[in-house]
Amino acid sequence: MTPKNFPIIKLIFLIFILIFSDTAVMADEELTMGVFPRRNSTVTIKMFRPFANFIAKETGIKIRLETAKNFSTFWKNVKAGRYDIAHFNQLHYLLSKDTVGYQVFAKNEEFGKSKVSPAIVVRKDSGIKSLNDLKGKTIIFGGGKLAMIAHVGNKVILYDAGIQPDTYKSIMAKNPPNATLAVYYKRADAAGIGDVGLSVPAIKKKMNTDEMFFLATGVPQPHLPWVFKKSLKLETKNKIRSAITKLNSTVAGKNILNKAAMTALLPATDAEYKISQTEYDRFKKYNRSQK
Repeated sequence: MTPKNFPIIKLIFLIFILIFSDTAVMADEELTMGVFPRRNSTVTIKMFRPFANFIAKETGIKIRLETAKNFSTFWKNVKAGRYDIAHFNQLHYLLSKDTVGYQVFAKNEEFGKSKVSPAIVVRKDSGIKSLNDLKGKTIIFGGGKLAMIAHVGNKVILYDAGIQPDTYKSIMAKNPPNATLAVYYKRADAAGIGDVGLSVPAIKKKMNTDEMFFLATGVPQPHLPWVFKKSLKLETKNKIRSAITKLNSTVAGKNILNKAAMTALLPATDAEYKISQTEYDRFKKYNRSQK
């Protein structure tokens, strides 16, 4: 080895160090993405795996995709700050944005709509023609008490119509699809879901949606939010936003969104969710008046 070869060897050595040090940093950086169990946990992971993989590839950050068996377990994880990136409902966001420190950055577009409304669905052959007909009936709400659209929003519809909680039997389903199926198979008289509930492919495969109709719909709200922790580095946030832009602007990206039952993923701000806060405040006021 001659002395004149030393500079070349040094250069190769430095490049080697830089490449592997960068790889080590990227491998150490990991974010946990939590997606709420709007559908069952197995389906949820299958739907969002391509999405998580895309974000990981575009950002160079390892993404650990998680969900939970039920809403209550998922919510415990949210409160514990388990998720760096989270996809959940409007009420989850309102209750965690300050306590956990979440910042909304995107929202779903589904079936071409960027808003979703509470909706009460019944069978066409049920004989139920008005909200007043629900007195003495069984109403099933999808997703638990923290479900902003399926529970809170639909309870407000009932309260506004003068239908008090003690005038009907209230039960909970694990998620909105299960609530819809319960009504279809006559295990309940009405279901509180969202106004896209009858358009979900999994539901259309399991039932004839032509036998159902929406008895009432409520105030439209911005669609389901995506958030990340405010404490994330600005560079990381920008990488995630950039990846989202590519999802919306490429054929491959749109296919990934389609697998997650979205037609687009749109930018979102905290101000948009003021209407959700207003509806939740109305719900709490109604509840207090019952005590």
